[in-house]
Amino acid sequence: MNEPTLTRAERQRIQLQADILEAAFLEFSERGYHQTAISDIAKRLGIGHGTFYRHFENKRDILQHVISDTMQKIMSLLTGENAPQAVNNIEEYREQCQRISERFRLFAQENPLTLKLLLLEATSIDAEMTRFIQNLMQMAGIFTANYLKHGVDSGFFRENLDCENTGHNIIGMITNGALRFLANPEDLNGLKNYGDSIIELIIGGVAKPSA
Repeated sequence: MNEPTLTRAERQRIQLQADILEAAFLEFSERGYHQTAISDIAKRLGIGHGTFYRHFENKRDILQHVISDTMQKIMSLLTGENAPQAVNNIEEYREQCQRISERFRLFAQENPLTLKLLLLEATSIDAEMTRFIQNLMQMAGIFTANYLKHGVDSGFFRENLDCENTGHNIIGMITNGALRFLANPEDLNGLKNYGDSIIELIIGGVAKPSA
C-alpha cells in the first residue's frame, strides 16, 4: 500500500515545527530554560508569536517534545543485537555491553546540550516535570532489569540475582557517568575508562560462578 503523499503546506508545517524545536533547544541550552522567553525563540527564527503558538502551547510543551525525542533516540540504540534477549552467554553479554557503552559515549559526545537539558535543567522546572524525569529513570531501570532477567533465565547469570534493584543501580552508574562527562566533556578517555569499569562491575557482580 502506497503511503499518502504530503502536500506542500503539510511539509512546510512539519519543517517549521522542527525548526521551532531546534531553535527552542538552542535557546534553552544557551540561556537556560527559565531565562528563555517565547520572544527569544521567535526572534531566532524570525517568526511572530502567533506562528509559534500555532505549533506549540508554551515552552514546556516544547521541552516535552525534546525529551521524548531524546528518549526515542536512546531507545533506538538498544534494538537488534543490543536488545535484552539478543545474547546467549556471558561472552556475548560482555560484547553487547561494550557496544552499548560505545554508542552511549558517541551519543554523549554528539548531544552534550541534550544531556545538560535532560539531567540538569528539566528537574528544576516544576514538580510535574521532576516526576516525569523520575519516571523515565524508573522505566530505564526496569528496562535494564530485562537484560539481567534474560541472563538469569538463560543460565549465565546468578540464579539469586536481584534483577530489578541491580537494573536501577546500573542506571545510577550510567547517569553519574553522564554527569561526569558534562563536568569535563574533553576527557573522552576518562569517559571510556568509566564505561569499561561499569562493565567490569556488572560482569563481576552478575555472572554465574564457574563450576
